[in-house]
Amino acid sequence: MDKVALVVGARGVIGTNLVEHLASLPDWRVIGLSRRGGVDVPGRVRHVAVDLLDPDDTRRQLSGLTEVTHVFYVAYQDRPTWAELVAPNLAMLVNVVDAIEPVAGGLQHVSLMQGYKVYGAHLGPFKTPAREDDPPHLPPEFNVDQQRFLEDRQQGKAWTWSALRPSVVGGAALGNPMNLAVAIAVYASISKELGVPLRFPGKPGAYDALLELTDAGLLAKATVWAATAPAAANQAFNITNGDLFRWNELWPRLAAWFGLEAAPPLQMSLQDVMADKEPLWKEMQATHGLAATSFEEMSSWPFADFVFGWDYDFFADASKSRRAGFHEYVETEQMFYEIFADLRRRGIIP
Repeated sequence: MDKVALVVGARGVIGTNLVEHLASLPDWRVIGLSRRGGVDVPGRVRHVAVDLLDPDDTRRQLSGLTEVTHVFYVAYQDRPTWAELVAPNLAMLVNVVDAIEPVAGGLQHVSLMQGYKVYGAHLGPFKTPAREDDPPHLPPEFNVDQQRFLEDRQQGKAWTWSALRPSVVGGAALGNPMNLAVAIAVYASISKELGVPLRFPGKPGAYDALLELTDAGLLAKATVWAATAPAAANQAFNITNGDLFRWNELWPRLAAWFGLEAAPPLQMSLQDVMADKEPLWKEMQATHGLAATSFEEMSSWPFADFVFGWDYDFFADASKSRRAGFHEYVETEQMFYEIFADLRRRGIIP
């Protein structure tokens, strides 16, 4: 019998890769939820446009999805402060579960996408390597609230849950507020157009800190594994590429991929220095015959500034997932090159 995935947040950097991975598997059908909807793939992928913050609209749009067996929740709404993130992000998950659980009689699993905010990584230096059983930090933190909701809701139910905790996710999807690889690609392309070297723009200490990332394709595989492996039921897992790096070694190599020199770091806000670059980008699109992608769609500058400001080690222990049976890995440097090449093939960057 086919498994039917409901991917909540199907148009983001994580959701896009998850939908593509599920659609490539022979025994899955996919329904993608997002505010904008999407293009259906007959027999494989169907998209549904829904306002997840509206419980009535969520119930209406999901009322006919009786065939769903697995919910993959990867949606996210940004807000200006950590406290303001809690209400909308918890409400969307609650609305989905409230709508789908009564109608999907064959529901087997609900998968939750989290991150290192569970460990307080966004607040400052945290214990590394972070482990899944590390104690919680003082709220607010919507990731913790979401997991607690699922744990409570699952009690006495036939379905199980899992929580995936990736590091910063690398992927080529546009229009996402947290896409570091695309931000680097646009920053490098503009630097080359202006004839300046590529400088690391973060805090001085961030250039030397120890980090890890998570490839979106790898994360998709891990998410499906955790949703279907009995050994992974009702647990959280750190999911990472499997290697560590420092920007001081990787940054010059990324610059070289674009044919640029890497000058010494210079701390600057990309959000500030890119504020006047939209006219230049439009000129570059015309000059290089690029796709008519809006500058805003490719601008994750606040997030890039945030990541480049981590002047402390940022990594977790992912051995729990390996002990439970997930053994995939990705080389981070190669991940960047493949994302850049994909953006170039699609005419997003020159």
